[in-house]
Amino acid sequence: MTDTTVDPIFSIMMSRPNQTMVTEFVLEGFSENPSLRFLLIGFFLTLYTMALIGNVVIIALVTSSTGLHSPMYFFLCNLATMDIVCTSSVLPKALLGLISEENTISFNGCMAQLFFLVWSLSSELLLLTVMAYDRFVAICHPLHYSSRMSPHICGALAMSVWSICALNSSINTGLMTRLSFCGPKVITHFFCEIPPLLLLSCSPTLINSIMTLVADVFYGGINFILTLLSYGCIIASILRMRSAEGKKKAFSTCSSHLIVVCVYYSSVFCAYISPASSYSPERSKVTSILYSVLSPTLNPLIYTLRNKDVKLALGRLLPSFSH
Repeated sequence: MTDTTVDPIFSIMMSRPNQTMVTEFVLEGFSENPSLRFLLIGFFLTLYTMALIGNVVIIALVTSSTGLHSPMYFFLCNLATMDIVCTSSVLPKALLGLISEENTISFNGCMAQLFFLVWSLSSELLLLTVMAYDRFVAICHPLHYSSRMSPHICGALAMSVWSICALNSSINTGLMTRLSFCGPKVITHFFCEIPPLLLLSCSPTLINSIMTLVADVFYGGINFILTLLSYGCIIASILRMRSAEGKKKAFSTCSSHLIVVCVYYSSVFCAYISPASSYSPERSKVTSILYSVLSPTLNPLIYTLRNKDVKLALGRLLPSFSH
């Protein structure tokens, strides 16, 4: 009996006899500005080193200092881990392209980079919402904090974040692997990202666009609203406090997180909350640097410089720091 089921990709290839399927892509990177090549190498290498060291220090401090064994710092440790995943999925390949002047990436390598990038970005957005909820419970419902944010619940929340975002990344990456790429093969970015890849596809991308929009609404819309609601309640609760010292202490516990939220969401909104048809390579490169390079570098600095507990723990870890 003859099997009438034909693989979709094979059908597309047969319908395009004069086109060759793409097996690798060329990352445009910053080739349109060759004069900035060495400046960008130094810039990216410095920030990548700072991001790795800063986030590793945060993880080491949280795991080794008993004074930091609380839900807020547990989630900060998770955020630092995702910062490392985000920068490491993007910058090594970008630096290699700047150094070698030949920036090709295999199809499988591109999909792997896309998976880890989407996973880390979506995890960070979800973690920021969980961290806002943690501050909401701590300030607005302090008597219920130990029960609502118990170690068991915190572990379940962290595992849920990692799992939900891994599933989201698997779906979006899996849908991308089902598309056909017949050429051109130049990705107008310095890493593999959904909008420029959809523009290169020679097969229908409606399902991909719908799933990307759903993810944008959930991560960039619903999570942003939940974070705003949490901080709205936090600010209202702080303003009701009679003690000036109490207000100052309450605000200092969430000011670092609020700064990180503002920086991260502003860059993500510019980069992702727009249809693929209005994709701008120049704008996307600049905004991508903000969330994939600058944000992971600044996060440890913000939490270290503005948080007394972290500074004390760092002073104990590095005695010379306090002198």
